[in-house]
Amino acid sequence: MSTEAGQSQHEAGPAQPVRRLRRAERREQILDAATRAFARAGYTATGLDDIAAEAELTRAMLYRHFDSKADLYRAVLDRACTRLAEATGADNFDDDAIPALLRAAAADPDGFRLLFRYAAREPDFRELIDSITAASREVGRRNLARVIPEGPWLDWAASLIPAFTLEAVIAWLDAGQPDPDQAADRITAAVHGVMAAAHPTP
Repeated sequence: MSTEAGQSQHEAGPAQPVRRLRRAERREQILDAATRAFARAGYTATGLDDIAAEAELTRAMLYRHFDSKADLYRAVLDRACTRLAEATGADNFDDDAIPALLRAAAADPDGFRLLFRYAAREPDFRELIDSITAASREVGRRNLARVIPEGPWLDWAASLIPAFTLEAVIAWLDAGQPDPDQAADRITAAVHGVMAAAHPTP
């Protein structure tokens, strides 16, 4: 009997991590499906039934992982933010910043669009986008201050360049991601144009 108990314990031991792994994989499956569904129709027009159908799961299964549609949407945005931060870093606007942003957008285009096109239109989630925008402006200003004199045109460039860069990347996604090897150089050239315009005329 003790042998049987030991065998059952041995068999049950490794099963717990497997269940956790399966739960994590199911959660990622739901997040992937929700990202596609929300990016296709927006937050308001997308119901949990739509997401369940996209994920090929029951609505009850969604509720095992997320309390509500808002909870699921927040999780989708949080994951997109995490992926973006991991791909691009957060402190410097250097030569690799735009290529890294393009790589992140190409790797998760629906998540990128949700963050920077759709979530900004949703009042309940706008604060997340506002915090990202404020952080981008701060990083941009700190880095631009090395090449643009202090003053209102530095403030202008620090506000415009992050917004312009994001819109340029979204427009690149919408255009079908043309010339991926040259896209970063093209967007960088446009950003340098803004920087040049911010310099005071002699």
